[in-house]
Amino acid sequence: MEYVYAALLLHKLDKEVNEANLTSVVKASGVDVNEAQVKSLVAALADVNIDEAVKAAPVAVASAPAAAAPAKEEKKEESKNEEAAMEGLSSLFG
Repeated sequence: MEYVYAALLLHKLDKEVNEANLTSVVKASGVDVNEAQVKSLVAALADVNIDEAVKAAPVAVASAPAAAAPAKEEKKEESKNEEAAMEGLSSLFG
C-alpha cells in the first residue's frame, strides 16, 4: 500500500512516477524497498491516467457522529465498507 501512496504523492507534486522517484519516497518513509514491487507498480501505472483513476475511485464519506456510540455490529460493517473501498482503489493500481 505504501507504494501506491508514494505514487499518488509523486503525482500530486507533479513529479514523474518512475522507479527512482518511487524508491526515494518509499525509503524516506522508513520502509525497506522491494524493487520488484516498485518495478511492477511503475509498469502498471505506465498507461494509467492517475487523475481519472482517482476521480473514478469509490470514496468513503464520513458521516456526522451519532448521538450514541455505534453498536459492535455497526462498527464491523463500517470497517468492511472502508476495506472494500480501499481494495477498489488498490485494484486500479495493480
